Amino acid sequence: MTIQALFICGSLNQTQIMHQISSHLTDWDCRFTPFYADGWLGSFGNNQIFDHTILGGNHRRTSIEYLIDHDLPIDEKGKTGNYDIVITGTDLIVQENIRGQRLVLVQEGMTEPEDWIFQLVRSYNLPRYFANTAATGLSDAYDAFCVASRGYRDLFLRKGVNPEKMVVTGIPNFDNARAYLQNDFPYHGYVLAATSSLRETFKFDDRLGFLRQVKDLAAGSRVFFKLHPNENHARAIAEIRLFFPNSPIYIDGNLHHMIANCSVLIAQRTSAVYTALALGKEVHCDFEISQLEQLQPIQNGGTSAQKIAGVCRQLASIPVAELKHPARKTAVGNFSP
Repeated sequence: MTIQALFICGSLNQTQIMHQISSHLTDWDCRFTPFYADGWLGSFGNNQIFDHTILGGNHRRTSIEYLIDHDLPIDEKGKTGNYDIVITGTDLIVQENIRGQRLVLVQEGMTEPEDWIFQLVRSYNLPRYFANTAATGLSDAYDAFCVASRGYRDLFLRKGVNPEKMVVTGIPNFDNARAYLQNDFPYHGYVLAATSSLRETFKFDDRLGFLRQVKDLAAGSRVFFKLHPNENHARAIAEIRLFFPNSPIYIDGNLHHMIANCSVLIAQRTSAVYTALALGKEVHCDFEISQLEQLQPIQNGGTSAQKIAGVCRQLASIPVAELKHPARKTAVGNFSP
């Protein structure tokens, strides 16, 4: 009997991760859906108010384009299948139609700091999505949680995540930084400034202060800018031009390749700083570098997707009734990634 698997996508990064995992499950019937929500969030799913999230806007468009370009079967909202297992890149929202099924959560990248919003979410049991990725793993609705490194396992453990459900597998896109050195980006030796979509997610962003920092750190060196795909590009470009009237500004393009060719990365909040650190680049960002080094995703030569697929196979062999029984002590901690 062929295993039916649903992969819930989101950002381009999450969609690529899901695709890579599925490539090691070719004997399964794998289908994909752009990210979705149910309840009141789902009823407003096409409203522009969600365009800054993976529910809509550029994230949804690029996810759908990727699935179509790679000829991957789409099952919008997982409506057509009675799936044996579901793999997702976030548990900030756990959709009603996947509850009660085998569920694998895959860490997508860097997690947000545990700020005052996170503390409110924890203290008053507010919806996890208010705290963004700082609340990753807190649903406990999954049966296995594949994490980037032992450092992240310790971080999630401190937040209260069940240690028996976590498996250190590494995560695709961040497990083989050296592969990004082979690229066709034509420039080398520049300072790269990578912006974030903080304002679009209702967080404070001293953008002018960031640009002053870039100017000071660059000290006259050539500066390239890579904008976050989900920020207000017209506003960001206008602000950059106040300080850097002639610097190249990239809206599209592979950020990892740009990092591989740069000499210095100056960033706000982006998981791609892990690529820079793995390649030994000079890095300046909103986080303590020593903390990031402890959390650094393991470099395993690009085998994380295969390891996660192995976790999925082991999970699929366990009866759902046994997994979901309230008295069951999960065996996921004994899984070999």
